[in-house]
Amino acid sequence: MDATDHKAVVREEFTRQADAYAKAAVITDQDRLARLIGAIAPEPGARAIEVATGPGYVAMALAARCREVVGVDLTEAPLRIAERTRQNRDLHNVRFQSADAEELPFADGEFDIAVCRFAFHHFEHAARVLAEMCRVCRAGGTIAVEDLYASELPKRASYYNSFERLRDHSHVRAFSPTDLIGMFAKAGVELQRLYSDELVADMEEWLLSAQTGSADATEVRRLLNDDMLDNLSGASPFLRGGRVMFHQRTLALIGQKLR
Repeated sequence: MDATDHKAVVREEFTRQADAYAKAAVITDQDRLARLIGAIAPEPGARAIEVATGPGYVAMALAARCREVVGVDLTEAPLRIAERTRQNRDLHNVRFQSADAEELPFADGEFDIAVCRFAFHHFEHAARVLAEMCRVCRAGGTIAVEDLYASELPKRASYYNSFERLRDHSHVRAFSPTDLIGMFAKAGVELQRLYSDELVADMEEWLLSAQTGSADATEVRRLLNDDMLDNLSGASPFLRGGRVMFHQRTLALIGQKLR
């Protein structure tokens, strides 16, 4: 699949999922959001950009502490949700616009902070997106990425990514922690803070939120049941009240752009 085709898949998936995604526990969790903003530690006069903003929650949380924030996304449906929420909250120092994360329509060094949450696993060219985040951020500014992560062991990571990809066709790859840290280093970002967390997901609710097709959902159920028996991915599925649950592990990296 070429980049244009994949971006069409992203638009299709997040147009369909927009409302459910905006209500998902991992996205709406206020403690999780506050932890990320606290780790970024924005200055009051800062200008910030959130890449792949979705419903805009990170951008609006930054707006409470920054002078100006811009949230960009490839897909219009979540941007409309973000704009409605902005208006409901009567926020005037944040705006949302459509943009391709691989070609951000901003000047070099225009922002003090560039952040992206729970989107790197959707990018075909994640290093290119990180390079664009660095380009539009000034030297000495803050780069922050939070995302799902997969096992350091390739076979287990591949198994994990296989059921994530079936559930949501816009999923490309959840990186390992080493991959993400290495990506920062290659981009010239010095890691300053790092923390991990996890969410225990209900398999059926997780499938429903992505509106996964019936054939793909059946295969995901098989893969997770096999994983529960043989410990194949690191997601550690288990039964709770007759329902299949599993772990989604996340990593947040906050660094300084050195040049």
